[in-house]
Amino acid sequence: MPDQLDEGQEYRFPPAESATPNGVVCYGGNLSPGALVSAYRQGIFPWPSNPAVMRWCSPDPRFIVLPEFLHVTESAQKALKKALKRDSEYTLTLDSDFREVIRNCAAIPRIGQPGTWIFPSLANAYTMLHELGYAHSVEVRKNGNLVGGLYGVSIGAAFFGESMFSLESNASKIGF
Repeated sequence: MPDQLDEGQEYRFPPAESATPNGVVCYGGNLSPGALVSAYRQGIFPWPSNPAVMRWCSPDPRFIVLPEFLHVTESAQKALKKALKRDSEYTLTLDSDFREVIRNCAAIPRIGQPGTWIFPSLANAYTMLHELGYAHSVEVRKNGNLVGGLYGVSIGAAFFGESMFSLESNASKIGF
């Protein structure tokens, strides 16, 4: 387990308002727990373009889901009803297999994307945040097998969803 995060340590990033049209605020730095938590608190997150170049971003606009305005699609409602039945073959867990969730998020091919942005250094950094209680995962299992999930960072009342995966239709919808 990593050392406790020094809550007094503040990493200063350029203001989010200074981002390029692509949302890039700055390059470089490190992925220490203190740097990551400071970045999220300032509305910034890491989004590397390759393992050697750490890019810190704050896109505008940004997708934000407020619970009171959440619209659940008909297909998601069907999947949830099926998963929530008492005799369902689905099981939902929280923080029971963080490493496997992030591994799947990195490994699943995505349409229109040549590879993953979840490089080993980033996966390790989020795993440290998980061990410190900042990063969380949701696991969706069908008959005991992991078929979907998501992970993200929780700071205060906000949850920053980072990535999700689905090995079968609707599994990530159930987790979300």
